[in-house]
Amino acid sequence: MLKACLKNKREAQKELYRRFSYMMKGVCLRYSSNTSDAEDLLQESFIRVFQNLHKYKDEGKLGAWIRTVTLNCVFEKYRSAKKDKESVLYVEEYFEKAQELDDILEALALEDLLQKIQRLPEGYRIVFNLFAIEGYQHDEIAQQLGIQPGTSKSQYSRARALLREMLIKEGYFHSNTVNYDK
Repeated sequence: MLKACLKNKREAQKELYRRFSYMMKGVCLRYSSNTSDAEDLLQESFIRVFQNLHKYKDEGKLGAWIRTVTLNCVFEKYRSAKKDKESVLYVEEYFEKAQELDDILEALALEDLLQKIQRLPEGYRIVFNLFAIEGYQHDEIAQQLGIQPGTSKSQYSRARALLREMLIKEGYFHSNTVNYDK
């Protein structure tokens, strides 16, 4: 299939897209505020996949390589949007992880969690996904997004606080049940 894709065979390209688009759309949805933006990001990702498929070395899984291309599109979109904004919020406070919030987030249905994450402001949403879901460290996130590690930490903290507020409003737990001083 890869050789046919490299020869611009449309059927092979459709098959590659069919095979990986669902998984990559999930990645894009986590980093976008709505389905339309996620679909645009998915389309841009696959354009880049096909433009750069000749660079893929058959040393690892193709899906992991496509995921990396997709994440690079996310990083580029974020950096571009950041440059367009007049000011960027830099908050220097950082709260420790709240175990109860983690437990509640894990118990939520994936679709419910995705909807809540999509409601986060863009910077918070991207940092939350990269740290909590993708497993990147704050230094790595900072390097990829062109921000300071402290900014990554504070945006992650703010994202958790906003998710907590959403969960309180929806009755998942009471406002005094999570202690950030643990």
